[in-house]
Amino acid sequence: MLVKICGITSTEMAKKAAEAGADMIGFVFAPSKRQITLKEAAIITRALPPSVKTVGVFVNESIAKMQAISELTGLDYIQLHGDEAPSVAKKLRTKVIKSFPADSLCSKIKETRHYDFILIDSPAGKYRGGNGRTFDWKLAKNVPKQNVILAGGLTPENVQQAIDIVQPAGVDVSSGVETDGVKDPEKIRKFIQNAKGGSPIEKIYNA
Repeated sequence: MLVKICGITSTEMAKKAAEAGADMIGFVFAPSKRQITLKEAAIITRALPPSVKTVGVFVNESIAKMQAISELTGLDYIQLHGDEAPSVAKKLRTKVIKSFPADSLCSKIKETRHYDFILIDSPAGKYRGGNGRTFDWKLAKNVPKQNVILAGGLTPENVQQAIDIVQPAGVDVSSGVETDGVKDPEKIRKFIQNAKGGSPIEKIYNA
């Protein structure tokens, strides 16, 4: 189970997430309370082991700017979190994750084949993501699971239930591992532990 910890803004927290077993670290370059600068992201990326992949989150940004930031910070993935068309992904030189609000997934299902991963998130609030709201996970059950990352209101307490229902390739969390708006190392550790723990059925078969 891939685990992406998004909205990281410090080297210290990035290292703690990596030590806890995070597979991906997300940097938000779009307007958000978790927005990070290019310089800060570059410093964090250099401090991470190669096994931890970095993701830049953008909303309706120009291809030139996304590509420039990707190259300067060493991003492994660009996450398109706005209204970008599939043609945008074809012009980028990195792997691409595309976010889809759960309430529009049915109408966009044919587009999912254009991306390395699709991220299924809650319907948009003030910001395009990181709103901390869950949705009916059954909406994501009929999507091909091999490239699905599930997001939206996940916490250490509900992530295993969400995984059992959706069976995604990975999960993504931001506000669900925060305390008073700040990333909490213990919540990150518990989230990753619970996400990678496997369902009760898997534990029986793997015993």
